[in-house]
Amino acid sequence: MFNPSQADVRRFFCAVHAKRLGQEPMEAIETLAGQWVTEHPEFHAELADVDAALARMNDPSGGTENPFLHLSMHLSISEQCSIDQPPGIRQAVELLAARRGDLHAAHHEVMECLGRMLWESQRAGRPPDGQAYIEQVRQRATKD
Repeated sequence: MFNPSQADVRRFFCAVHAKRLGQEPMEAIETLAGQWVTEHPEFHAELADVDAALARMNDPSGGTENPFLHLSMHLSISEQCSIDQPPGIRQAVELLAARRGDLHAAHHEVMECLGRMLWESQRAGRPPDGQAYIEQVRQRATKD
């Protein structure tokens, strides 16, 4: 199982950003990550300096959003959908995206569900509940 460190994740997204800007060839996972980087120009300055990004690893930044966590969640959701794991997530995300008319906006809603599932799992000391996660996404997709 691949278990990157926080520094590995930061290096990865900074490298993807640099490759994207330099129009360099990328591996499939880098191409997918690059699509989400493109969707978030507000993160580009932070992604442009890997040394500064690494230096800020232990800085909570006064409540500002962590671009590396945010992009990692986009990438995780994309990967979950590509392999439909947990089973049913692809359909739930597609339904939410169709309902919102925007995959990016749908991902942001799914992130809230994913974050809740992980938080509840850690709090209770049990494995993540994939079915509850999918149900939360479906509920968002079906409510007005």
